[in-house]
Amino acid sequence: MKKLLTLLAMSPLAFAQAQNPTKFAASITAADLKKHLSYLASDELEGRGTGTRGQHKAAEYIANHFKSLGLKGIGPNGSYLQPVELVELGWGDVYVKTTSGTKELLKDFYVTGSSNFSKEETLDIVFVGYGIDDEKYSDLKGLDLKGKAVLMLPGEPKKEDGTYLISGTSQASSWSKNPEASRKKMALLQEKGARCVVTIAPGSDEQTDKLYARMRAYSPRMNRLTFKDEERPASTLLTVQLKQGLAKEILGLDDQQLADLMAGKTQARDLNHTITLKAVEKQTPIETSNVVGFLEGTDKKNEVLVVTAHYDHIGISEDGKINNGANDDGSGTVSVMELAEAFSKAAKSGARPRRSILFMTVTGEEKGLLGSEYYVNHPLIPLENTIADLNIDMVGRVDKAHEGKPDYIYVIGSDKLSSELHAINEEANKKYIKMDLDYTFNDPNDVNRFYYRSDHYNFAAKKIPIIFYFNGVHDDYHRPTDDVEKIEFDKAEKTARLVFYTAWDLVNRDKRIVVDSNKP
Repeated sequence: MKKLLTLLAMSPLAFAQAQNPTKFAASITAADLKKHLSYLASDELEGRGTGTRGQHKAAEYIANHFKSLGLKGIGPNGSYLQPVELVELGWGDVYVKTTSGTKELLKDFYVTGSSNFSKEETLDIVFVGYGIDDEKYSDLKGLDLKGKAVLMLPGEPKKEDGTYLISGTSQASSWSKNPEASRKKMALLQEKGARCVVTIAPGSDEQTDKLYARMRAYSPRMNRLTFKDEERPASTLLTVQLKQGLAKEILGLDDQQLADLMAGKTQARDLNHTITLKAVEKQTPIETSNVVGFLEGTDKKNEVLVVTAHYDHIGISEDGKINNGANDDGSGTVSVMELAEAFSKAAKSGARPRRSILFMTVTGEEKGLLGSEYYVNHPLIPLENTIADLNIDMVGRVDKAHEGKPDYIYVIGSDKLSSELHAINEEANKKYIKMDLDYTFNDPNDVNRFYYRSDHYNFAAKKIPIIFYFNGVHDDYHRPTDDVEKIEFDKAEKTARLVFYTAWDLVNRDKRIVVDSNKP
């Protein structure tokens, strides 16, 4: 009632100005984006590696910004931090042995998953094709996998015409179409008693050498983060990827036989070979947090829009170089900070949004979308009250596809769950911004699969409509050269304003957007 009386007491012009979003969008400026990013992507923060001192300093900076705006902390005890309990899984003594000698991690092979190979073991190898057991197709019938190492191909089988055998269409089945497919296969193989999974690197040894060199620079002992034991996925089979040369040695195959095997042209049921390996795993607790700032709405305050970006990056390389992550995703983080400021100014000017907004910078994206996954499984606001997630990851740069025509933004996922959300974003762009909305990466058949590769996906997996704003990758991606000087802040400003106008509509419209789609 007090707010209503205040609004009624305004002059017609003042009331109209209070409801005009352009005034508040204008507060999102290239200068402010640069100011915040110049700190967050500075050497002082040491690349904001997940759970490191630099990331903690970034969290403090973002939290203080939210506090200065008058946003509410809704973490434990009113904190602006939501602690995310992780453990770092690292490798100690890891090797593969053959008759030619001991092979080294990240030189001849690499490992993922979890391990219970605390001592050297020799296992029989069983070929399991694509690792699928479906009523329409099965690789596993009649196979004894108990205590074995299973050699598995990626993906799923296709017919000669290029369509998928299981679905019968150009669309992949649930056995390979999203990140859950790998977990599905691993859980099945574990259920059947397999001890570990063996795969073969898809590229030549020269290509794989370059990949492994980058991985060594990023994390020399393959350290990775996951949730504490009670949060970890059920399937934790060790997976060993062999370089093609090592695979030929272990499997006794020549070049053509290996090529036929990798192309799915041979069943190779009777390999009659073994693999000898050891993989000792270490665990270290990691302290990290999502940073949250809450702006309460008015008459529809129980419904909430979430605006996200990840504020972690990959930290310091093995050679001591700092990966500042200005674009990935310092650019998205400072965009969220500016959006929070714009909506805070609106609220203070008598234009508080009808619905509430949760501004959240998440941790652990670089380690597997962990912060956003933790949030959707431990939401600070009930997920059923969450109307959408607008996620910003890597903006303010230009990829090779848009050289010479930089006024664009990739829009991913806007139509996957809600046709209304897609239309709202398009209308906001048409009315206010007029950028080229590029839907290239929204194609479910796009090999990059960006829809599954940033924090919005964890919301989408819970059937919450999302939009992912993205400028594409570039030569500085995950390198020490991803610095502030390379950000085009005018471009980042336009993207952040597009997000603002889309958010403005979402939080002020009469009816909540509907979930009326289920696109891959």
